Amino acid sequence: MTGAGMSAESGISTFRDSDGLWEHYSVQEICTHDAWLATPGKLLDFYNMLRRKYMNCEPNEGHKLIGSLEGRFDVQVITQNLDNLHELGGSKHVLHLHGEMMKARPDGIDRGVYYPLDKNNPDIKLGDMDPEGVQLRPHIVFFGEAVPNLEKAAKIVSTADILVVIGTSLNVYPAAGLLDYAPRNAEIYVIDPKPIHSPYRQFKQITKGASEGMKELLTYLE
Repeated sequence: MTGAGMSAESGISTFRDSDGLWEHYSVQEICTHDAWLATPGKLLDFYNMLRRKYMNCEPNEGHKLIGSLEGRFDVQVITQNLDNLHELGGSKHVLHLHGEMMKARPDGIDRGVYYPLDKNNPDIKLGDMDPEGVQLRPHIVFFGEAVPNLEKAAKIVSTADILVVIGTSLNVYPAAGLLDYAPRNAEIYVIDPKPIHSPYRQFKQITKGASEGMKELLTYLE
């Protein structure tokens, strides 16, 4: 399970740190369902800008080390991140909880119909419609919307022998609640440079960033 700290070394700002994206933009203005309904053009402009920044980022060593584990383990990645750096780092089984920046979908209920965006034409504009005449929007779960992949994520966690949590505070729900689905005998590792506490589950913390933390984790898995 990975959060914003997983991609910080790749140059993607975390949202809740003092220098994160929340410092420059209002959550209510660009990250909520109500904002999308009220000012869709403003949100499209914001995510077009953000998407162009994401396109210039490369997977860091942590992403690549996770990808390399597939040679030895059945690895399922559950990420809260909107980027595709896990895929670029070699991971083949990635579940995006909060959507994917490089995809568009028709407005309304998420029906699983997505349109990939590429580097040559990455923007979504007002008036961009699907074949049925429905406005396209970023394939992102805004605050105030359901998380369609949450049940899938819970099923994956419930089968884990080893659960590794990287770069997330375990304070933001519903994603933080996934820890509760891990089997009681599962080994749990948390990689984050800041102290992490959970009143519900015991785990071993590796107090490092994503890349250095993954290097240390590999020594435990040998």
